[in-house]
Amino acid sequence: MYNKEYLLWRQRATKDPDVVQELKELEKNEEAKKEAFYKNLEFGTGGLRGVIGAGTNRMNVYTVAKATQGLAAYVNSVSKNGKVAVAYDSRIKSDVFAKTTAEVLAANGIKVYIYPELMPTPMLSFAVRHYSCDAGVVITASHNPAKYNGYKAYGPDGCQLTLEAAEYVLSIMNKVDIFDGVKSVDFDTAVKEGKIEYITQDAIECYLDEVQKCSVADKDLDLSDLKVIYTPIHGSGNKPVRAILKRIGIENVTVVKEQEKPDGNFPTAPYPNPEIRQPFEIALKMAEEICPDILLATDPDCDRVGIAVHHKGEFKLLTGNDVGILLLDYICKQRTKNGTMPKNPVAVKTIVTSEMCRGICKDFGVELIDVLTGFKFIGEQIGLLEEKGEEDRYIFGFEESYGYLAGSYVRDKDAVIGSMLICEMTAYYKNKGMTLVDALNALFEKYGYYICAQSSFAFEGISGMEKMQSIMNELRTNSPKELCGVKITEICDYELSVKKDLVNSKESVITLPKSNVLGFTLENGCGFIVRPSGTEPKIKIYFSSVADTFEASNENVEKMKNGCTVWFK
Repeated sequence: MYNKEYLLWRQRATKDPDVVQELKELEKNEEAKKEAFYKNLEFGTGGLRGVIGAGTNRMNVYTVAKATQGLAAYVNSVSKNGKVAVAYDSRIKSDVFAKTTAEVLAANGIKVYIYPELMPTPMLSFAVRHYSCDAGVVITASHNPAKYNGYKAYGPDGCQLTLEAAEYVLSIMNKVDIFDGVKSVDFDTAVKEGKIEYITQDAIECYLDEVQKCSVADKDLDLSDLKVIYTPIHGSGNKPVRAILKRIGIENVTVVKEQEKPDGNFPTAPYPNPEIRQPFEIALKMAEEICPDILLATDPDCDRVGIAVHHKGEFKLLTGNDVGILLLDYICKQRTKNGTMPKNPVAVKTIVTSEMCRGICKDFGVELIDVLTGFKFIGEQIGLLEEKGEEDRYIFGFEESYGYLAGSYVRDKDAVIGSMLICEMTAYYKNKGMTLVDALNALFEKYGYYICAQSSFAFEGISGMEKMQSIMNELRTNSPKELCGVKITEICDYELSVKKDLVNSKESVITLPKSNVLGFTLENGCGFIVRPSGTEPKIKIYFSSVADTFEASNENVEKMKNGCTVWFK
């Protein structure tokens, strides 16, 4: 079957010279040909994500156009005068895919608002709401390696597309002929005719205004002497992050020149992910001379931010949980102090994010809501509050993978506001003679030594997907009874919506949406959660531990890591 598709593409796929060339090369590589054509790239609530190249299972102008034809059908089913916002990051062909998206939407009678240059993912969410659009699209693969790109679709609320909407788009895609069933117009002609309109600088300034409103710094806090090194890791954060820091008075910002310009090949960072150390290496080298207070790194689509803190003569990288906990505590303290804490405040975290939040929220009278992994579920909670006219109750949401949001102006994680709040928080503690490491240690002393860690196991290709499913089925049907000699006392099956209390032989209902996720609680209070990644061919395991000392808590995590490895071989 895949050979038939391949031959059809050889005849019809002539629009992109890169696709034409790759199709020729595939002729003599049967395995690569099979990988490229054995299935269609799947469209889900996260849109599309895959390797850039020729084929039905690849990101190219044809698969992007087909997905957009499905999205256009959805928009036209809910609106007579549809509007869609479009953005893109620095990845290979992101600008091409964005224009292809705009061309298809315009051909289907939908008004398109598109950024004139690369922009962060959260600014797409903002544009959807700013222009009262029916949907939005951003071309990005977030922090994946350079060979990947993606197509993230958003609904009118600025959140990623709902399951129902995604299923509608997919149902149309399944009926559309990839070569003859897609409408398209010339991009430049559509701009001249007003069918495609560039998003203006005024809209960008409105976004920055909303971010700045979320500052909780004391009015008399001097930010001018804060010293920052910043790297956008060849991505879209360079202009907006520097703009917001300048707005709040931080002028002493040194940008890592080697990583400043957009480059989808990511020559200095094969894995452009601020969760890991490698993208920081150049910045850390610079820090030896400049000695900044803090280093910031945003990923290519600028929805995640990682940091390194100058502490006792060295630079310490903090985890996403560390930074989220610090921000939650800082926001609660400052809003309480300056009288802006709303009545019945709400914070939101994902189920794989640190439980240390509970103590902080309890102390400040904040309701803490747990949601499934994925920032769209945090955005959904803001939307539920908005429906009741209570969006101002939302004060902060975060996930362990370096995603943060304060404020309801967008519905996705935002490294621009993350960078702003981290910098003003750094200055706040600097004014007290403390670093963020000092502040974190003080929280550990108060609430306990919570440590979270993660392991992941890759399963590439066709056989990998089957292996992943087999592992999840085995853990679900033949669940382990212990780990490293410690009894498992509770199992949460989020796909079956069942919580099993193994101690009292009781079951209860989980009210969160169904998801292929399994959670295990141990007798000693530790736990771990297993889930297949929604964006990569991996199974991820999230470990959590709390103890009276860092050493004891860390030992618990290492034991769990070693003990469960055998399940994923």
